Amino acid sequence: MSREQRGPNEKLGAVLALAGISNAGLARRVNDLGAQRGLTLRYDKTSVARWVSKGMVPQGAAPHLIAAAIGQKLGRPVPLHEIGLADADPAPEVGLAFPRDVGQAVKSATELYRLDLAGRRTGGGIWQSLAGSFAVSAYATPASRWLITPADSSVARDVDPGEGSGAPLKVGHSDVQKLREAAEDARRWDSKYGGGDWRSSMVPECLRVEAAPLLLGSYSDEVGRALFGASAELTRLAGWMAFDTGQQEAAQRYYIQALRLARAAADVPLGGYVLASMSLQATYRGFGDEGVDLAQAALERNRGLATARTMSFFRLVEARAHARAGDAQAAGGALKAAESWLERARPGDNDPSWLGFYSYDRFAADAAECYRDLKAPRQVRRFTEQALSKPTEEFVRSHGLRLVVSAVAELESGNLDAACEQGVRAVEVAGRISSARTTEYVKDLLHRLEPYGDEPRVVELRERARPLLMAPA
Repeated sequence: MSREQRGPNEKLGAVLALAGISNAGLARRVNDLGAQRGLTLRYDKTSVARWVSKGMVPQGAAPHLIAAAIGQKLGRPVPLHEIGLADADPAPEVGLAFPRDVGQAVKSATELYRLDLAGRRTGGGIWQSLAGSFAVSAYATPASRWLITPADSSVARDVDPGEGSGAPLKVGHSDVQKLREAAEDARRWDSKYGGGDWRSSMVPECLRVEAAPLLLGSYSDEVGRALFGASAELTRLAGWMAFDTGQQEAAQRYYIQALRLARAAADVPLGGYVLASMSLQATYRGFGDEGVDLAQAALERNRGLATARTMSFFRLVEARAHARAGDAQAAGGALKAAESWLERARPGDNDPSWLGFYSYDRFAADAAECYRDLKAPRQVRRFTEQALSKPTEEFVRSHGLRLVVSAVAELESGNLDAACEQGVRAVEVAGRISSARTTEYVKDLLHRLEPYGDEPRVVELRERARPLLMAPA
């Protein structure tokens, strides 16, 4: 359905011309993006002509899909007001800002927390509407502002009772500790069951119900720094879980707000961790060069501040991005530096709690993925064997991903039986967790096996994977 505006939508027509998209091309892109979110859309070139020439405004998710489709072609976010559809829904800008002012930063984060409840939990709303709207260019301003000023001068907040109903909430260290405990629990559930598990999905609820009222309360500078740090951890986790379940647009917004909160916390290593998460997302989406920039931003501000283990992880993330960009020499150098930093780490180091997952096993697993991207199967096999040497029930998703990478290495080495054997094990693990990312890895393996489609072991693997691939996203 559509409603009519007064006169032609000249803004939409101008941006379509700028992007070089035909009416039929835009219709096809919008339909495809809708299909990615389970929407059956049947727009055609006539529909687009009506949007432009008669000012018709499509209802529901369509305006956001139009903006996303054009944004993909232009390589940058396209707000609704730029294409004359701003009246459709004011929500799509929420979470993309990186305010300089602390008060505005609180507003930006808490608006995002409220938006999630209205969207993702109901299976529609903003996350349904923003299908495919991830734009790596949206990370440019947050990263540069964080590099210039990684800490705010003061975050103390004294709320006037007149600003809201009742007495303002006075925040103490005990309130902050509850958020930190929630973050620790969420990290554990996420690693074991995937970002889509119902226990993991309670993080957005915690941000809305617990973190938001605290951020809007009164606190000293000391308590405020701790509060912003704990909120940043939870927000990054929400982003990571969204990333793991394929909600790239939601993950991007959470990451931007997490980085802003880390700046308010004056926690430079945590800010680096958020940037590393942004880098991994950019790399996963195929933006290797931008992934390198984000990882190096994390490294630059943490020289002399972060622990050896933390620096090792940042260099590892940089290596992942170099490998995706196809730079074997740079990837090898970053891997060597990551391993060197890891060798310097000691049990008594004051490593942050959020880095508890990182060990040599994780280093080996990511090194294997680097060499997979660089098409070096011998190195993939070597590092994958090390990564799989100590299977654990604590990091189930990671174990499943490693099995898929191992299967790819076996296949590229000409060992079809071994590839299928590892693939069967990976499918078994993937069936126990809720992780769109793990499912995508399995799909990639099956795609690589298509030339051997008639082989009995391949047929068996495909059949075993069928329930996984048919499960709703």
